[in-house]
Amino acid sequence: MTTIQNPIIPGMAPDPSIIRVEDTYYIATSTFHWNPAIQLFQSKDLTNWELIDYVLKKDEVNLRGTNTPAGIWAPHLSYDAVTKKYWLAYSHMINMAGREFNSDSYAMWAYDITGPWSEPIFLTAIGFDPAIFHDEEDKHYLAILEWETREGYQAPGHIVIAEVDLENGGIIGEWHRINHGFTTRGCAEAPQIYKRKDYYYLLIAAGGTGYGHGVEIGRSKDVFGPYEPHPSGEPILTSSPRHLFSLGDPDAGHFEMYNPNSMMQKAGHGSLVETPTGEWYISHLMSRPLEGTLLNPLGRETSIQKMRWTEEDWIELADGSNLAKMEVEGPEDSLPLKENAYDVRDDFDGNYSLSFMTPYRNQEDKWVNTTERPGYLRIHGENSFFSQINPAIMATRATSFSYEVQTSLSFKPDHYSETAGIGLYYDSNNWLYLHLTYSEEQSATILTVLQAKLGERIEYGNHRLVVNNDEIELKINYDQGIATLMYRQSDEQWKRFVDDVDVTYLSDEGVNGEPGEIGGFTALFNFIGSVDAHQRDSYADFDYYYVTNV
Repeated sequence: MTTIQNPIIPGMAPDPSIIRVEDTYYIATSTFHWNPAIQLFQSKDLTNWELIDYVLKKDEVNLRGTNTPAGIWAPHLSYDAVTKKYWLAYSHMINMAGREFNSDSYAMWAYDITGPWSEPIFLTAIGFDPAIFHDEEDKHYLAILEWETREGYQAPGHIVIAEVDLENGGIIGEWHRINHGFTTRGCAEAPQIYKRKDYYYLLIAAGGTGYGHGVEIGRSKDVFGPYEPHPSGEPILTSSPRHLFSLGDPDAGHFEMYNPNSMMQKAGHGSLVETPTGEWYISHLMSRPLEGTLLNPLGRETSIQKMRWTEEDWIELADGSNLAKMEVEGPEDSLPLKENAYDVRDDFDGNYSLSFMTPYRNQEDKWVNTTERPGYLRIHGENSFFSQINPAIMATRATSFSYEVQTSLSFKPDHYSETAGIGLYYDSNNWLYLHLTYSEEQSATILTVLQAKLGERIEYGNHRLVVNNDEIELKINYDQGIATLMYRQSDEQWKRFVDDVDVTYLSDEGVNGEPGEIGGFTALFNFIGSVDAHQRDSYADFDYYYVTNV
């Protein structure tokens, strides 16, 4: 037995859905505008988690033009023991403008967690956060949030449940609306059904995705309800336990619910799992703001808490409270966390790391590969990084408040619209880019910096350095929202290029998301990439990519 330190999956790993099949645990998380979509993590002990695959990786979804924070939301994993199929339900949030929230929900199945997965099966467009429950007698049910757009009605909507046809898609019969009698925090979403003894339990996220977030639960002897509330009348898990009544309030921020006594904030959106020895845990999302701020650059991360069942057949945190903790007692067979578990080291000797994701577009050999120059990752430049169509970016999740990201690249531009380098990225409107480009004035390759802040383009005109032999090593030191940009040529020591760049805005609350939203929830990434807004004939060769957490 060991102590689990939260978060168990740091960086962008929100809306975790956890299951256990035999002796192995799996978690699926949201990925929004990033491809491949829907991260799949695996563990044997609930402590050590490994990214093993993605579900949407073969053009099943088109994320080009996705505005922050739309895209792929709240995947839900389940396992049908009768058919021995893994099922995954998810929403593709296509539009959030006007608070319309147009979202299509699908299901996919596979006999192995890493696929091959079936083609997506359309379920509904009624809302988002679908979850499948496999009941007895070969019946299957879909729970989801029915999004409300009308003025004067329950905002943001109701939880609804219906029998679902998993073979052909669609629902069977009618939707059954679940009343909000077991939530006071409102913003009910992410419904999940569990069955234990004589009761169906409906677990929901409540209070919005901000500082008032929590997990609430109700139970019923009929899957369609009515569901009675937990006797406490409060969430069974939150990072802000004081009472909040916000039923009908669609606000996701609730900054007044910030808990100054906890490193963990925004705890909510949970998913239950039982160990082989009968212990119960809940995986849930959380955030960690920069000290002295309400800004969360690492986005929404995955954590876990130990649970227990009461004599009255209600589930609660193991210590009897509802306050999510940073340290948790692990199961009987849990092991210590491996050292440097979240560092990234890729020398591109073969296929590139599974950790790499790309915003908006798919990773295709025609623009990124390790075959054209073995031992290097070649990235062919395409759109500006302001683009939501074809940016040539390979990125990994930031997982710490202090780290170094570095690379070595060869690049020979012949036009000022050809660039390649390293950077920090949130979305198409918000990034920092240390890069090589061509200077007509110098008739040479130079090192310089470009920045995007809330959609504004910022050039670092006073920072231009002629580069020898079109080769250079680049490094960014990130520390508590402050970036130092560095370079090294030949066998020189590392040299500072730009000091103390404030990048705290590269955080969920610091960016400009859809109107009416508080920004995003997609988190900070580190990246290497290239741009060619000239002839599309340039490329950059990256020798390595390292992220070292401090």
